[in-house]
Amino acid sequence: MSDEDNDGKQLDDDSFDAQMGAQLDAQVEDKHVAEALEEEMEPEPALSEVELNEVIKSLCLSKVEEFKLLGYEYVSGEEIWECVSDRYRKTGNPALHEIVNDIMSLKSTKFMNWLTMSALKGAQF
Repeated sequence: MSDEDNDGKQLDDDSFDAQMGAQLDAQVEDKHVAEALEEEMEPEPALSEVELNEVIKSLCLSKVEEFKLLGYEYVSGEEIWECVSDRYRKTGNPALHEIVNDIMSLKSTKFMNWLTMSALKGAQF
């Protein structure tokens, strides 16, 4: 191999080392940032049952307003909660963020299907 080839290979090795060094530095910095964020974050205090019920009620009422805008005039917050919580009967209530997601992502078609099935099963609504 000539000196020119060795110099080219040496440059490639140097640039590779520089790239790897930069990646390692970024990973170390990311780790330090993540650790700092963990230290800053304080765990949220758990909601009391009354507070949780108020949050759920307000979310259900928000969904009622949405359904009313879509033309479903006779929907109540209790029905929204019955529909959403129907799948929690066996497993219990999940984390708050899952409940919020389930309520806010409830589609009118799923709600109407649940209402129809409830009527066919003889459940009062």
